[in-house]
Amino acid sequence: MVRLILLIFFLLILYYVLHFLIKDIPSLRKTMDRKSEPEELVQDPYCQTYIPKRSALKKRIAGRDYYFCNRDCLKRYLKRDSS
Repeated sequence: MVRLILLIFFLLILYYVLHFLIKDIPSLRKTMDRKSEPEELVQDPYCQTYIPKRSALKKRIAGRDYYFCNRDCLKRYLKRDSS
């Protein structure tokens, strides 16, 4: 009788440990899928180069979002636009 109780107790512990370890696997799959997706590119309005949207400098000008490759292009664009 004691063996049966210990066996059930051991199986319950094993179930909870496995459940804890396995529940994170779907989230890992989603993260891996995001990494394999192509990254969106945006064009710098000043130098016309394409850069990843994630690493671009974002500036809202006249209610529209613009993306720049670096601060120099942003400054030059603002200077050219104000002239």
